[in-house]
Amino acid sequence: MTNLRAALDKYLSMRKGLGYKYAHQTRRLADFVAFMEKRKARIITTRLAMEWATLPPDRHASSALRLSDVRGFARHVANFDPRTEVPPVGMLPGWKRAKPYVYSDAEIDALLAAALALPPAGGLRRWSYHTLFGLIAVTGMRISEAMGLERDDVDLDAGVLTVRLTKFGKSRLVPLHPTTRTALRDYAHRRDAMLGSRCGSTFFVAEQGGRLLHQYVHRVF
Repeated sequence: MTNLRAALDKYLSMRKGLGYKYAHQTRRLADFVAFMEKRKARIITTRLAMEWATLPPDRHASSALRLSDVRGFARHVANFDPRTEVPPVGMLPGWKRAKPYVYSDAEIDALLAAALALPPAGGLRRWSYHTLFGLIAVTGMRISEAMGLERDDVDLDAGVLTVRLTKFGKSRLVPLHPTTRTALRDYAHRRDAMLGSRCGSTFFVAEQGGRLLHQYVHRVF
């Protein structure tokens, strides 16, 4: 009988060994194996894969993406258990990426002004979002890259940001315009004066200190 949990460990180890981060897939496939165990099922079938993939979706993955995760895992398991069914491609409509939208200068100005109007009036929150959104606008950084900046990654004397472990696992340097350096320095002074030792290690921080969280940043945006 197939031990799906052991097979999953081997599959994930192999994928990560090839350089894939596989963080979200790891969580989803662990949930799929738990689903199989709950039903005392040892063989992956298309019916079970579809049943799991179309469960009430989480906010991070579509049913098609969940089924794609199982498909890759099933291909691996089929190498040593020929009874395994690999769900065919095209059983569920694929997720469509939103069409890119280029904001005008006026829209960016309005966004930054709206960030400065965020409550509380005397808090750091408005300045964190105003500076974060402004940095993304002028550098083209990914939001995760800007949010993930550590204090040591921001060299305002040299005018350079170090972006570590980007989407493709590499690091790069991002030069800063003098006006951007001034804005970042002003934010850093304000942050340190308001929070002191509660700031944490990241450059951009939440209202009470600590790292900004993606779900809150997207909601504010």
